[in-house]
Amino acid sequence: MKHWTLEQVAWDRFDPSKVDPEVVPLVKAAAMVERNGDDYALYLKSVFRDDPDFARAADNWAVEEVQHGDALGRWASLADPEFDYMASFEKYRAGYTIDVKADASLRGSLTGELIARCMVETGTSSYYTALGEASDEPVLKEICRLIAADEYRHFKLFYDHMKRYLAREKLSVAKRLRVALGRIGESEDDELAFAFHCSNDGPGVAYEHNRCSAGYMGRAMNYYRFRHIERSTSMIFKSVGLNPHGRIAYLSARLGWRLLCWKRDKFFRMLSSQGNPIRQAA
Repeated sequence: MKHWTLEQVAWDRFDPSKVDPEVVPLVKAAAMVERNGDDYALYLKSVFRDDPDFARAADNWAVEEVQHGDALGRWASLADPEFDYMASFEKYRAGYTIDVKADASLRGSLTGELIARCMVETGTSSYYTALGEASDEPVLKEICRLIAADEYRHFKLFYDHMKRYLAREKLSVAKRLRVALGRIGESEDDELAFAFHCSNDGPGVAYEHNRCSAGYMGRAMNYYRFRHIERSTSMIFKSVGLNPHGRIAYLSARLGWRLLCWKRDKFFRMLSSQGNPIRQAA
């Protein structure tokens, strides 16, 4: 069940004078990934084919994910009237596919699959929180707030199902941590980079993973602050069975923040060398 609808968003408050041009490419790309929720639901229902309760939950989750894509796509079309949301999405879906008929989880266990989903929701809830806090445009701020709240509820959904499977599969903390770190490392794979290409590159521009990944990740990392990484780290620790508020969690957050800053600066230099500098957020 949706917690909000597109009609409830105050679209009439859109203020083009407050649009950050560096945010627009991010919103376009995020719309692609969010709207692809239907395919991820098919994958999850195939992997959890013997669990009708989880299948229903996956269907409800996908409805909200698709709505996220539609909200972001509509905002991007207001910010850039030349942006064709659905044409970009069809291009994305044609070029980026997942195995919707998988007979086993890519993570090696059902507990691992749910931990991986917790990592995704951790990342998205912190990302939309950071983006919304940084934005002065009132409609985007509202959309990001609504999506971030959904993503946190999705984290709890997958976390609760994960605990149910963990009681059965007894996955060790070390294995849970390995799955979590592995999924976090996949944030720079083709999913987001190709979404950036489909939604931002003009006709005839070839997809280049490194260029598109830098274009997306450099901009996205620009809006994070330490508090977002600290909250994400707590959620990660909770997912794998570690103390989310202890000293190790805090030190891990500090390390994660330094790593993010290093990667952000690396992407900045890469884009500057290509003649596409990014304005650093205040």
